[in-house]
Amino acid sequence: MLAINMDDVINVLNSCKPYLIALGIALAIAIIVTVACMKLKKPVKKLVRKEAWIAFLMAAVVIINLICFIPMSSMISLAMGNGTITEETSNEATALCEDIADEGIVLLKNEDNILPLTNTQNINVFGWASTNPCYGGTGSGALSDAYETTTLLGGLEDAGYKINTELTDFYKAYREDRPEVGMWAQDWTLPEPTADSYSTELMNNAKEFSDTAMVVITRVGGEGADLPTDVSKVTYTDNSENYKDFEAGEHYLQLSQTEKDMLDLVCANFDNVVVVYNGANTMELGFLNDYKQIKGAIWCPGTGQSGFESLGAVVAGTVNPSGKTSDTFVYDLTATPTYNNFGNFLYDNMDEFAATSKNFGTGEEEATIPSFVNYVEGIYVGYRFYETAAVEGLIDYDKTVQFPFGYGLSYTDFEQKMGDVTVADGKVSFDVTVTNNGTAAGKDVVEVYYNPPYTNGGIEKASANLIDFAKTDVLQPGESQTINVSFSEEDMASYDTYGNGCYVLEAGDYEISINSDSHNTIASQTVSVADTVVYDENNARSTDDVAATNQFAYAEGDVTYLSRADGFANYAKATAAPSNFTLAEDEKAEFLNNSNYDPNNYNNDSDEMPATGAKNGMTLADMRGLSYDDEKWDTLLDQLTVSDMDTMIALGGYQTSAAASVGKVMTVDCDGPASINNNFTGTGSIGFPSAVMIANTWNKDLALSFGESIGKMADEMDVSGWYAPAMNTHRNAFAGRNFEYYSEDGVLSGKMAANAVIGAEKYGVYAYIKHFALNDQETNRTGMLCTWSNEQAIREIYLKPFEIAVKEGGAKAVMSSFNYIGTQWAGGTYPLQTTVLRDEWGFRGFVLTDYFGVYGYMDSDMGIRGGTDCMLVAYDTETNHVTDTTSATGVKAMRQASKNIMYTVVNSRAYDPENLKTGLMNWQILAIVIDIILGALVIFLEVLTIRKYKKDAAEEPVQTVNETSAE
Repeated sequence: MLAINMDDVINVLNSCKPYLIALGIALAIAIIVTVACMKLKKPVKKLVRKEAWIAFLMAAVVIINLICFIPMSSMISLAMGNGTITEETSNEATALCEDIADEGIVLLKNEDNILPLTNTQNINVFGWASTNPCYGGTGSGALSDAYETTTLLGGLEDAGYKINTELTDFYKAYREDRPEVGMWAQDWTLPEPTADSYSTELMNNAKEFSDTAMVVITRVGGEGADLPTDVSKVTYTDNSENYKDFEAGEHYLQLSQTEKDMLDLVCANFDNVVVVYNGANTMELGFLNDYKQIKGAIWCPGTGQSGFESLGAVVAGTVNPSGKTSDTFVYDLTATPTYNNFGNFLYDNMDEFAATSKNFGTGEEEATIPSFVNYVEGIYVGYRFYETAAVEGLIDYDKTVQFPFGYGLSYTDFEQKMGDVTVADGKVSFDVTVTNNGTAAGKDVVEVYYNPPYTNGGIEKASANLIDFAKTDVLQPGESQTINVSFSEEDMASYDTYGNGCYVLEAGDYEISINSDSHNTIASQTVSVADTVVYDENNARSTDDVAATNQFAYAEGDVTYLSRADGFANYAKATAAPSNFTLAEDEKAEFLNNSNYDPNNYNNDSDEMPATGAKNGMTLADMRGLSYDDEKWDTLLDQLTVSDMDTMIALGGYQTSAAASVGKVMTVDCDGPASINNNFTGTGSIGFPSAVMIANTWNKDLALSFGESIGKMADEMDVSGWYAPAMNTHRNAFAGRNFEYYSEDGVLSGKMAANAVIGAEKYGVYAYIKHFALNDQETNRTGMLCTWSNEQAIREIYLKPFEIAVKEGGAKAVMSSFNYIGTQWAGGTYPLQTTVLRDEWGFRGFVLTDYFGVYGYMDSDMGIRGGTDCMLVAYDTETNHVTDTTSATGVKAMRQASKNIMYTVVNSRAYDPENLKTGLMNWQILAIVIDIILGALVIFLEVLTIRKYKKDAAEEPVQTVNETSAE
């Protein structure tokens, strides 16, 4: 569950401020009148005082009603939801959580077949993290605390192992809780007892308990902060006063000194050691080779609520590991192509665009200056770089890469045989027969890659590109299964930015291979393309509505991009750290934020004002099931009032707003990628394993089941929209939100995401694929982060998972991203949100911003004119309402945004006949009932007051003239 942001609370109170001031004025008047009438005759004084307080009561009722029905309406509506998840559905989800972990845990090393551990029941589990492991991440991807969580040690115990509780108690006594890393705080401390704190008695008892030791190493990431590339520059408390855990310049994804000392100690005392790496970010694991005692290693990313049951099962051998790495593990993370161009780079000539915002971690107000990040590596991300660099002789592969992309061991032996490749009607097809030649039942993954023809200095191409994959069923020893592989030739086309300005399938030989991982080929065949195919405006790819052509020249910037030419001859220059922190004047002139954006400057005089407020007698429900282009939409849209359109656009936080003019009902949306949680009602689901764990399964069916489970739980919660799946790219291992994203590869990410979307859609739940796009680091993500990349990389790497989720998954909702593409906010970028997403890919639905915190640049006018339709905020901010509601251009943009929102909503579960809830909400009905009662009470009090006054006035003694004269 997400933590409550106090800034949100303050902003909500600020939105109520005028009403509270009015209430205070009414109270002050009542008090003043009460005091001012002191000298009046007693009956009159009583009357005036009572009338003053009756008037105050009436004012309070009116003002409270205004607060409830205007600024607080959406917040109250969200808080009044009453859907719950049934125990049966929750139990199904818990079982699925374990199924995902069963197949997502990766066996990295297994010398002497140390695993499964079948020769012992006792295990010594070392490492403080064994008592406080990583279940997921922080932020919107966090787990709910409403469900019981299986611990790492609990999973081992449930598998039948006895744990050395003396060690466990030792770690718990050292520290109970894990330091907080996330949006609100970043304490990167890695608690670990020093080696000298392990007593001789403790170690002797451990050796007597078992000859086997397991060592747990954990790393946690979260939303709002990237993992430190220099731990000396962040909050960190050393475990000893005698040495530092990390020297200056050392990073978070290497072992701390205390962890090294602990490993030395364990390996000095045990000959059979298994290491469990528990974390989503790829860590430097070279130490696995430094100790002959470390014979086994397991990668176990965040497990969700119950996934540690699977760790125990894998260790015990009751589950045969079938996971494959979704990222490449390298020995030196500081030598990656992205390392020098990831993090905090502030412009030195953009002070006039500075904006004031609040630091999530410190809570302090600070000036934010536009920043930048250069995607210098181009298309050579992850394995695409390492495989190609090895082919070109730039690197020694075995000294650079420890575990390739798509790598994973099993407790059995599989054989894969590739059938003959055929090409017909633009489709490449062949069979792969997988046979289990070992002694244990298990699953295997068929990984299909292509190596395209490359011309030196021509279109950039990687030598290995995943194009499809499939997971087998459980195969018993001796059993076989045949997998059919089929993909389009056009899927092997490369984007030719500087030549044809579109996708091109160049003539030549394409090597099609089945691999055990990105580096090791099992078998291959060649497909020859006789003639170059150019997919230009006259020959769009079969999956495009409009041909993909150059749209992002403005985002290339003054950057040297890595090129394969002459064996990556420009590697040193391209991947060097930035030396220029000055934005070029021509690009600076195009930079927009709230300080210089005026929608009136972008109005089109030829636009015609659309009709509004017509009385055509239609409701949104009439449009259910009709196509996006049905002419009836115009009839319905003519009915919309400007006010309804503005509300629908402005208040889209965890909801879509009601619109009375077309009978649109309010719907509810919820976070997050690992679960479905309603932060207003407190209802939430179990937490599933991290997206990395799901990707590690390489199982599309499990991704589909995950989406179905989320959809079913959302339906029971009366929730129609799901803020997930998240599919940004693991560009760099230090990205804080990598746990929430699938992989370094767009095809793997896209296929998994597409199936999750399809699964949720089965229950009428629209999934917001996010964050669109190039939101691949947390540093400065809300700080006007100008992301520079070339068109080929944007399309082939960073947009690829979104493209697959739209085209194959049928996504109907998108969440745009915080960052800028070049000098334009991604949410207001027409080429991205409209040209590519809608025109090229054929997306039909609506785009929501990421959290609408303004941050000095988020603006609803800019959003709706660029293709983002709705602002993710549940209360009024300075720029979530449309400011230009009078120009034809502005109203047309509002109308289009409203259509996009309503098209998605009317075709969701919210408009299923059994779910459709028209008319007033329950709280509104209750408020009216209370108003009636209070109104009756006011009348009753007024009657009593007047009667009392008349009685008191009648009983008041009448003064005579003499008495008056005497006075």
